[in-house]
Amino acid sequence: MPVEIKDMTFDKVAIGPVSARVYQGAEFAKGAPILLYFHGGAFLEEGLRPSPVAEAIASTGAIVAVLDYGAPGGGVFPKPLEVGFSMFSYLAKKRAGLGDRKSPLIIGGEEAGGNIAAGVALKARDHFADELDGQVLFSPLLDPFMGTASFRESEALGMSQRWAEGWSHYLSGGVCHPYAAPCLCSRLAGVAPALVVSAEDDPLRDEALGYADCLTAAGVKVRRHVLPAGTGWPEIYGGKTAKPLTGLPSGHPPGKRRSAASFRVLFKI
Repeated sequence: MPVEIKDMTFDKVAIGPVSARVYQGAEFAKGAPILLYFHGGAFLEEGLRPSPVAEAIASTGAIVAVLDYGAPGGGVFPKPLEVGFSMFSYLAKKRAGLGDRKSPLIIGGEEAGGNIAAGVALKARDHFADELDGQVLFSPLLDPFMGTASFRESEALGMSQRWAEGWSHYLSGGVCHPYAAPCLCSRLAGVAPALVVSAEDDPLRDEALGYADCLTAAGVKVRRHVLPAGTGWPEIYGGKTAKPLTGLPSGHPPGKRRSAASFRVLFKI
């Protein structure tokens, strides 16, 4: 499905104006799911940039709004979370031209954005439990201790130092709340259903799947999707891979197409 892309500013959000790039299938149906999406960048990047993942998901029939969540507060916790939660709260009350009242409201993100999405899901459970329909976590960056076995692969991908700098920046406000490091949260019951995506050669694999295990143990509905090694999946967050991503007729790499298909299945698009 062709995808239309437009930039928007949501002026009436409680925290102040929030910029977003909206990806929308040209033939989306009534009640199309709305995905509030947080980009990667190791907590160090801001601004609106192209998002192949968002475009791939929009091609399944969803409406995807990618937020510039770092700009209003400089990317230090809790500001990015507050931007994300304010935008979620705004859409929970009023769809604001995105979809309609029957549209499921979902949050998601990749790498650092996956962390923000997981944190917003936790806060949504605490404040708007019935308004969030799901969360989609693509290789979420969840563990500030960076101590998992798979994380040892990050040096080869050129990401170890960048993630260390990113965590230092994100937590420089001196707070390590469970909303900032969701893998440390001991109370996960009642969180929205989750789709967790990683790959065998993803340094963030263990923390992603570990979080999926914790959600499952807490009674949360979870679908996990682990791509085989060699698909180039780590490139979604800037990791160097031995095998570059290969294009498809639709213009989306294999990993992105498969994750979009999983999104469709889990949320019945």
